[in-house]
Amino acid sequence: MQRTFEMELAGRRISVVTGKYAEQAGGSVMISCGGTALLVCATVAKAPREGADFLPLSCDYEEKMYAAGKIPGGFIKREGRPSEKAVLTSRLIDRPLRPLFPKGFYNDVQVVATCMSVEKDVQPEILAMIGSSIALSISEAPFMGPIGAVSVGFVDGEYVINPDSEQREKSRLALTVAGTRDAVMMVEAGANEVTEKEMLDAILLAHNYIKEIVAFIDGIQAEVGKEKIVPDIHVPDEELKAKVVEYAREKVVWQLDTFDRKEREARTAEVTADVKAHFAEEYPEAGSDIDAILYNLMKEILRDKIINKGIRPDGRKMDEVRPIWCEVGVLPRTHGSAVFTRGQTQVMTMTTLGTLGDGQTLDGIGEEDFKRYIHHYNMPPYSVGEVRRLGSPGRREIGHGALAERALLPMIPSEDDFPYAIRLVSEVISSNGSTSQASICASTMSLMDAGVPIKKPVAGVAMGLIKDDANGNIAILTDIQGLEDFMGDMDFKVAGTREGITAIQMDIKIKGINEEILTRALEQARQGRLFILDKMMECISEPRPELSPYAPRILRFTINPDKIREVIGSGGKTINGIIAKTGVKIDIEDDGRVFIASTDAAASAEAKRMIDAIVKDIEVGDVILGKVVNLLPIGAQVEVKPGKKGLVHISRLANHRVEKVEDEVAVGDEILVRVIDIKPDGKIDLTRKGLIPGDK
Repeated sequence: MQRTFEMELAGRRISVVTGKYAEQAGGSVMISCGGTALLVCATVAKAPREGADFLPLSCDYEEKMYAAGKIPGGFIKREGRPSEKAVLTSRLIDRPLRPLFPKGFYNDVQVVATCMSVEKDVQPEILAMIGSSIALSISEAPFMGPIGAVSVGFVDGEYVINPDSEQREKSRLALTVAGTRDAVMMVEAGANEVTEKEMLDAILLAHNYIKEIVAFIDGIQAEVGKEKIVPDIHVPDEELKAKVVEYAREKVVWQLDTFDRKEREARTAEVTADVKAHFAEEYPEAGSDIDAILYNLMKEILRDKIINKGIRPDGRKMDEVRPIWCEVGVLPRTHGSAVFTRGQTQVMTMTTLGTLGDGQTLDGIGEEDFKRYIHHYNMPPYSVGEVRRLGSPGRREIGHGALAERALLPMIPSEDDFPYAIRLVSEVISSNGSTSQASICASTMSLMDAGVPIKKPVAGVAMGLIKDDANGNIAILTDIQGLEDFMGDMDFKVAGTREGITAIQMDIKIKGINEEILTRALEQARQGRLFILDKMMECISEPRPELSPYAPRILRFTINPDKIREVIGSGGKTINGIIAKTGVKIDIEDDGRVFIASTDAAASAEAKRMIDAIVKDIEVGDVILGKVVNLLPIGAQVEVKPGKKGLVHISRLANHRVEKVEDEVAVGDEILVRVIDIKPDGKIDLTRKGLIPGDK
């Protein structure tokens, strides 16, 4: 039965329709606000996936070009691979939902949010997150939500909930927060140096509005929600568990009693093999259960060592950053390069500079259609000592690249100050946690090595959390490594300058965190960030004064926009001719700005001279080297600039009498001519008299 539910949130009305569309999905809603509308459907499999040992949740955000009144580009004319924005939105949906399913629930769950209509003042990703929470809440899935989500802007010193397009343009903060009634679950933010207090206040304000959304969804679920399925959760036999724990506890303690990662991994393999061999005869089919028991035992012992004994896996203090070393100018022919190493995490970032035409054109339903600064992140399997097939970037790689891009963007010089397209590629060549933040550090140094005049250096650090619900103790860890990430409760990445935060990404594995934890984590992250910045500055403290000799030099000037057509020529013939002759690269903007790029200053100057000659208005008295393009009985037509011809009458071809035009010139000849008249209709009269060497 169709039902409509409405709520007002920060002055905007959100409408939710259930029971009308996609009735065969487990839960479906049409959620809308203003001119933005999404169909969100959630479906759960009836049985667990065979052999699964994780929650097979898939969240997909689908951008449809018709939503923005566009037809897809390309030959096929239909939507292809998801855009990076769609991938990032899919991750936004997934991250706060995943912790709210029962541990050991291995049924496939799929959430599909299809953006069917969009207006610029209402962000579809926020509605997608809310709609996904509603669809799961009213479905039979054992979802322990609901969650709500809002975005927060910071305009003229005031916070704005779900800002419109104009407010987002002015905002110093682009923050997305998701959470339950009781706690914050996820934070994603880009910012222009906001302080820790400003960020914390924004997150807490967002949570107040999230509580309203959760109450709204609770009401919908109470009226139309389906009965939840009872999860079929496999747990190891209690008798087996007790025996394994008794036999293996001291062995696992020994396994973790080393600060050396390789030694710990070797001990882990030894203990696992020993325990499995010990129980092989009594429990021949229990290999996977023993793995699970040992994992949980290791997690319990490791967390106890950290939170109650203050001992981290590598022996560091809670607020201590791993040893750091850096270098720049690593590669001879790239425009900029740097390596940032922190513990066993190592990232190499390369900078490439190009013309503005080398920027990325975006084909999507969002407002942004072009960007000149691009950041890509790659993590090959050798970085963790594994062997697997190389493929195209996955959601994780795209997400980490976007996070680094967001962290550095406020510090990238403006197009007016630095008219280049900039591409950074971060190659993770060794990984043991916090690679996304290491890529930010390596990228800052690579930009400075390339001579890019960034406003300020940026560094990032990943914070962790171990929370003991039994006694309320918490441990906040600076610069977490892989094991602490896997066994911990939070991955909280904070990047910024000395003055403030430029990016945040927080994921929670438990049911949320409170204000106290957020406050402590932000301050501890600030201290860690300052320490890392100091280490980076010891390697390179400011941008190099000159670009790499292999980077293009850009000559910039402006022409009359009405002359652009003349410079380009029919079918691009004129501009392509200039490029072919000089070897430069030329970009011309619609407002008349011209950018000539080349490593050869003389070639750039020649290309500019040729363009100047084209756009220069011809005046009476000008002497021009023109090209004969046609012979007529009455004279010769001479091209005085691309697309512009004048006539040298036969009586003016020479100082002497000329009987036939072809006796003096031929098609293709280059001759000096003087402009003697420009008619009202634009026709040009030329003469050669007085310009022919040796002709008296």
